[in-house]
Amino acid sequence: MDGHNLVRMANRIADFFESLPDREEAMGEVATHLHKFWDPRMRAQILALADTPAGDDMHTLVREALARYRARLTPVARS
Repeated sequence: MDGHNLVRMANRIADFFESLPDREEAMGEVATHLHKFWDPRMRAQILALADTPAGDDMHTLVREALARYRARLTPVARS
């Protein structure tokens, strides 16, 4: 999937949850949404993008959620 589209989609999710008064809860909700509704390949790609210049275009809440919940969002390799 196009990386710019993934960033745009993640930013829209963050825009929605940013209205929560508790920042920690908002980060958790962003991570939960990505974990529940994004394909593992999409999660792997957004995590990889966070470490590139494309990460600069990510909503702060997305970057924080990816950093805090990286282990939960990282797809498990299947053998």
